[in-house]
Amino acid sequence: MAETEANAAAPRIEDWTQAPWRKLERHVFRLQKRIYRAQVCGNTKAVHSLQRLLMKSEAARMLAVRRVTQDNQGKKTAGIDGVKAVGPAVRLLFVERLRTPETITAQPVRRVLIPKPGKPHESRPLGIPVLLDRAHQALAKLALEPQWEARFEPDSYGFRPGRSCHDAIEALFKHVVFAPKYVLDADIKGCFDNIDATALLAKLDTIPLLRRAIRAWLHAGVLDEGKVRPTTSGVPQGGVISPLLANIALHGLQQAVESAYVRRGRTPKGDAGAPVRPRLVRYADDFAVVCRDLEGIITAQVVVEQWLTGMGLHLSPTKTRITHTLDPYQGAVGLDFLGFTIRQYRAGRTRASRLKGRISTGFKVRITPSKESVKRHIADLNVTVRRMRGATQAALIATLNAQIRGWCAYYRHVLCVEAFNDCDNALYAMLRRWSRRRHPTKSARWIAQRYWHERGGERWCFGVPEGLRLIQHTAMHHERYIKVRDTASPYDGNLRYWSTRLRTRWAADTPMARLLRRQRGRCPSCGLTFRDEDRLELHHIVRPADGGTNLESNLQAVHVHCHDQLTARQSAEWNGSPRQGLPSRGAV
Repeated sequence: MAETEANAAAPRIEDWTQAPWRKLERHVFRLQKRIYRAQVCGNTKAVHSLQRLLMKSEAARMLAVRRVTQDNQGKKTAGIDGVKAVGPAVRLLFVERLRTPETITAQPVRRVLIPKPGKPHESRPLGIPVLLDRAHQALAKLALEPQWEARFEPDSYGFRPGRSCHDAIEALFKHVVFAPKYVLDADIKGCFDNIDATALLAKLDTIPLLRRAIRAWLHAGVLDEGKVRPTTSGVPQGGVISPLLANIALHGLQQAVESAYVRRGRTPKGDAGAPVRPRLVRYADDFAVVCRDLEGIITAQVVVEQWLTGMGLHLSPTKTRITHTLDPYQGAVGLDFLGFTIRQYRAGRTRASRLKGRISTGFKVRITPSKESVKRHIADLNVTVRRMRGATQAALIATLNAQIRGWCAYYRHVLCVEAFNDCDNALYAMLRRWSRRRHPTKSARWIAQRYWHERGGERWCFGVPEGLRLIQHTAMHHERYIKVRDTASPYDGNLRYWSTRLRTRWAADTPMARLLRRQRGRCPSCGLTFRDEDRLELHHIVRPADGGTNLESNLQAVHVHCHDQLTARQSAEWNGSPRQGLPSRGAV
């Protein structure tokens, strides 16, 4: 009966471009909500039954193939078989192959080394599976993720839908806002490469079909320098399901730390008997433990090391340290986490509290962009300016604006004014050198009048006359971030809550944000509401080749896959109706 329901909901698709995507996504999301609710209720039998149903569903297989062949940025990256950027016919062939996933043999991954950000002399190994294995992993993730979203710990934020780095920072702020804390700033050494595969498979708690497929991916081997090397441990970075498996492997760490140490202390009101325990906040393999006393932090470190040993993992001795948020400890003060610096500073005896009048604290909490992040951003801007020494001013502004928008959007939720001012001052010096190099014989006054203008009452705007202008860092205003609810998940069915969070994310004054507000968070092509994990694209309603402009009135924010279909439709119409005697693109 379940198989009949799946086939009726998602019939055989013969034409990829004519697939009813809206119907398919609704069917898959409905099954995922049922898996989530069954796991919340503890009905393991129903969870496994619904996972089997989802794996057999035509809709889930179509969405899995679309994700890896159209939506993912790595769709043009090939595995060991060289297959990449496949067309609609091959996509339908992949869907048919996924009909019987137990017959798919996992192939070795291709080893690729990429430099670590901010560490040019260090590299991170990636394992690139073949395209069919990526589609199979995407299908397995559709079935496995809702089950574990109902089980994950509340202070786990990395690689989870609807959660971000800012949620982890807000969680740390709530833990340190009322009292100075000792902090264990920890990092797992080679987390993805050293996870014990046997221990991970024992934690999965899923159907045998998924367990066999995951075991095959973990032991598929790695093609490195022309030789296939076996893999006995670790999760290859680069796979679609790898982040989810890493979160599953680290699930339980927060509970182990917070339940291992309980000390009877005094509450702020002076009442004895209040439990004081460490609090752990984790983002992927980076985590921080905060506690009011040093004894709790030392106990937490011992518990963490013992717990990680069971998963084949260890703390990095060079990146793990104990510090304090207010007073120097072992030559360090404050916490650097996810590119932010969290510190406390001594202040007046009292300060205003959002909760109850005024409370005695004697300190204030400041979260700012870390010095390393600011230094790295300025270095990136310098590289861009030097690389584009021969480019036009408009091209340079377009490239710098993209960098500035992205960096400021990440840090605008904290105290960022000082850091943004430093970046603006450094960038101004770079642009002065850039302009002087282009005109070595001209005076400084002539150069300033050529490249800097007055716009809207604001002087010294680097831009093209009546055209593009450079965005200043300080123009991105501070906006407070609202932390996600501890147990909330996109699979819980509370669409009103998640649509409200998406609107707050789009509050920035950018072209994409303005389009999303105008469209009320919906894709005009498929009519579906955008989600956190969706990749978006700007689509020209009238192509520039046909006289269209780049104004927002001629733009739409659509899904990447919707943009592919709209572009193909426009090209087909253009080929069928040549304009003004010009030959069509299909003509020889």
